[in-house]
Amino acid sequence: MNYTPIARLIFDKIARRTDRWTTEEKEIQLRQLRSLLKRGSSTEPGRRHDFASIAASEDVYEKFHRRVPLVEYEDIREDVMRMIEGESDVLWRGRCKNFAQSSGTSGGRSKYVPVTDENLRRGHYKGSADCVAHYLRHNPKSRLFSGKGFILGGSFASELKPSDPSVRVGDLSATLINKINPIANLFRVPDKRTALIPNWKRKLPALVEAAERENITNISGVPSWFLTVIKEIMKKRGVEKISDVWPNLEVFFHGGISFEPYREEYQRITDPEKMHFLETYNASEGFFAVQNDPADHSMLLIVDNDVFYEFIPVDEPDPVAVPIWGLENDKVYELVITSSNGLWRYRLGDTVRVTQLNPVKITIAGRTKCYINAFGEELMEENAEKAVAAVCAQTGAGVRNYTAAPVFAEGNRHGRHQWLFEWDEAPEDTERFADLLDAALREENSDYDAKRNGDIFLDRLELITVPDGTFDRWLRTIGNHKLGGQKKIPRLSNDRRIADAILGLLSF
Repeated sequence: MNYTPIARLIFDKIARRTDRWTTEEKEIQLRQLRSLLKRGSSTEPGRRHDFASIAASEDVYEKFHRRVPLVEYEDIREDVMRMIEGESDVLWRGRCKNFAQSSGTSGGRSKYVPVTDENLRRGHYKGSADCVAHYLRHNPKSRLFSGKGFILGGSFASELKPSDPSVRVGDLSATLINKINPIANLFRVPDKRTALIPNWKRKLPALVEAAERENITNISGVPSWFLTVIKEIMKKRGVEKISDVWPNLEVFFHGGISFEPYREEYQRITDPEKMHFLETYNASEGFFAVQNDPADHSMLLIVDNDVFYEFIPVDEPDPVAVPIWGLENDKVYELVITSSNGLWRYRLGDTVRVTQLNPVKITIAGRTKCYINAFGEELMEENAEKAVAAVCAQTGAGVRNYTAAPVFAEGNRHGRHQWLFEWDEAPEDTERFADLLDAALREENSDYDAKRNGDIFLDRLELITVPDGTFDRWLRTIGNHKLGGQKKIPRLSNDRRIADAILGLLSF
């Protein structure tokens, strides 16, 4: 039975509320801030900075900006650990019993992000509903609810062992699956037990078994991991396209990493007449944005999801955080959030490019600590992702994972960038791929091009192919032993710690 017409009655209303953001973003964001401050007034930051009086003042943002300092994760790590051990009213009111473990780019040392019930209900699940609502709005012929969604998640495997067994630490996706409305289980696979299997070697065949015979209309997850699962299903069924297994597959809701290096491969294995791709910005810290227009790869910032946003310009010498009404179009900002998981003026570590105002739309530019500027080239993750995607499309190569780092000048050689690639589909000629990638990077980034000009300051990049499974082995060495979750490979590093550790695992 096709339940999509019934679902539209609900999701059309959800999509329509976002139309007000064109004129009401400032008012909505100020209401979010007042609400967060009132609910957080009994917390330790709330008492320390007198959130109650800030919330009651007319110039609420000015007082908030002046009294409450910006923080990074290491500033609140001890507070989060106290929450994990059962203390109440620390960063958020009451007790929090769910925490998302994420490595981010913090040098291999895991972060544990509180995932409160309010944060789930008003943030993560609300963002998921927005995603479906905008998809249905732009696809009147959709039969999304005539079959099931395949949701790929992680597990509660964790390096932490809380003293209270009711406290769950693991991937954000595990918490989302574990606490999802039971009605949603009627429209998704796999079942909860299979979805939360911690051992990926056991999980992969179980996922294949759970999904290969189902009528899958939509898939949700991280592109790199989902591609592994899909290819296992294709291999088992002896087909070249996943659309031959799931003929009604129509959309991939993806996020976690850039989709660009994987877009070409997904387009190859799906039905181009039916398939759509919708990007989401759903981090451990919150669900922040969703692609609301299939013709525009930028994402609509969700402004009523229990998050108050601030933005730090990345190209100013003495930058000052600004609220949403202080943004300028086509500028890159570091994202700062205040939300109902107890993160107060928290520097997320992500950078975004504003592509539209009223309502605000963004693209993810990269990480504040994920770049290479060893030679004045200022290569950002955004540049790298676009260049890799372009060269993959040109050569037919498929990338599973990659990372890059500088190699500093030695002997008669200038400095260069060293790229480590693990392939899904290796190019016929890796040296040609390296030439094309070097050229694409020069096209994407004028500073890199200037440093490469005449091979005077910077030599052509070096490309090294690493064996299958190398990046997984590296994750295990830093304690991130579980696969298929929130673990991200830093694409660019301004030093050689990660590259040297990975190369150290190999025997050349």
